[in-house]
Amino acid sequence: MVERRMWRVGHGRALDLSERGAIMAIVNVTPDSFSDGGLHDSVDAAVSHALACAEEGAAVLDVGGESTRPGAAEVTADEEMARVLPVISALRQKTDALISIDTYRAVTARAAVAAGAHIINDVHGLQRDPEIAAVAAETGSGLCIMHTGRGRTKLSDPIADQREFLALSLDIARRAGVARETIMLDPGFGFAKETLEENMELMARFAELQDFGLPLLVGTSRKRFLGTLTGRDTRERDAATAATTVALRLKGASVFRVHNVAINRDALMIADAMLETERRIAASKGSTE
Repeated sequence: MVERRMWRVGHGRALDLSERGAIMAIVNVTPDSFSDGGLHDSVDAAVSHALACAEEGAAVLDVGGESTRPGAAEVTADEEMARVLPVISALRQKTDALISIDTYRAVTARAAVAAGAHIINDVHGLQRDPEIAAVAAETGSGLCIMHTGRGRTKLSDPIADQREFLALSLDIARRAGVARETIMLDPGFGFAKETLEENMELMARFAELQDFGLPLLVGTSRKRFLGTLTGRDTRERDAATAATTVALRLKGASVFRVHNVAINRDALMIADAMLETERRIAASKGSTE
């Protein structure tokens, strides 16, 4: 039997991560994101794209109003909310998929949850605007806490740096009263992981992050290190992304934040089938001993 693992999110919902991985679709309502900037920067275009992702198998729709690519221009909270809130409100009426708000601002997070978002996804790991943890605690939202190396001096060992940064983030969450069953961790591939070697070591040692005892989200989709490996341009990296989805699922990742839902959904189905077969074989051997 597989141990039941539920990720509790907002508005009385939960995502079952016991036996199957889940896809989080990227819905950028921005003009300047590194891969799809400008493609979905109107409400109608963003909603249409998100609904198509849900049809293709995305369990979570991650709506963001500010690009996180290096060097991107920062927007105001008002501009961010003007971009994302109409999209979230429309999606809440049109789909049962979970909705995530990709923001580091407490004011945006609070408004997004009120509009219908179930999850807060903070790429600064609660350490830029710690009040966002209080929003998560008060609303009961799911909370994705991402590791980043931006704006700080990192430890030379990538897993040690993950542990140091995420331990601080989890302490912020604990002090704010965030329920542990609402938390998911993200190692932040590509976020100030400057070299191919650093990203690949993080992949190779990914299973060590299970020591936190929390579900893990990964966002490798179309990242630069995949281009370094394959020589392909940004929008040609979906096959490489799917390969990382399989590799990281086998090492314990639960949720996969991607641009191309269909190819990663198929890849994840293969990885899940392999894990299920391994469990069945292990159970069969155990019953005969």
